[in-house]
Amino acid sequence: MNLDLSGKRALVTGASQGLGAACARQLAEQGAEVILLARNADKLAAVTAELATRHGQKHSFLVADASQPTELAQRVSQHLAASGGAQVWVNNTGGPAPGSANSAAAEAYAAAFNQHVISSQHLLQVLLPGMRSAGYGRIVNVLSTSVKQPIANLGVSNSIRAAMANWSKTLAGELGADGITVNNVLPGLTATERLSGLITHLADGAEKTEEQVKQSMLASIPLQRFAEPEEFANAVGFLASPAASFINGINLPVDGGSTGSL
Repeated sequence: MNLDLSGKRALVTGASQGLGAACARQLAEQGAEVILLARNADKLAAVTAELATRHGQKHSFLVADASQPTELAQRVSQHLAASGGAQVWVNNTGGPAPGSANSAAAEAYAAAFNQHVISSQHLLQVLLPGMRSAGYGRIVNVLSTSVKQPIANLGVSNSIRAAMANWSKTLAGELGADGITVNNVLPGLTATERLSGLITHLADGAEKTEEQVKQSMLASIPLQRFAEPEEFANAVGFLASPAASFINGINLPVDGGSTGSL
């Protein structure tokens, strides 16, 4: 099985911590030169330095905000003009705040659409020329199992993730002839800061302890544990690799079996 990404360059957004940082580590392990992008310069610098120490490739980072799509695209474009195109894009953006769909402000939906769909479209148009030129492209979107089954108390997120999934599926049909695949990886409950925040939010709203909320979550997972970010990154690394050349337009849950649909 060919998982080798030597000679490839990968852009990983949301790469300063959690799932994004784990994906950056995995792609570097497979030989890619990684460009890490997020808002926190100190965290980005630390992860980038770690990758250089462990793997020796020439890694770099960019500070940018997905809520500012035009500026985001400009910074990525400038960086790639100096360093060369990217053949792998792990499209990972933090999800909207928890809350019910009916109580969310209309502005919250607009902001989330801008941060996820609009920013993704801007980056897509920056990255496509390099992928087409190389005859190799892997777009891996980090979404949510809510694409298959909406998650309670994540109203805005459920809506925006579904929009992203359909954007991705459409692109998979359009770009396959160029040697570019587009797939979505759907994290289940994973041991990240976002999960910790969700547990706290649910506990406060239900007048339960955080431990009670945690145990209720664990009971919903057949494997009876939360995923580690590295387990999620393994799936991303595979889809980014030459071995996944005929896998296109799918939603892959990494959820321990908790999603109640195929």
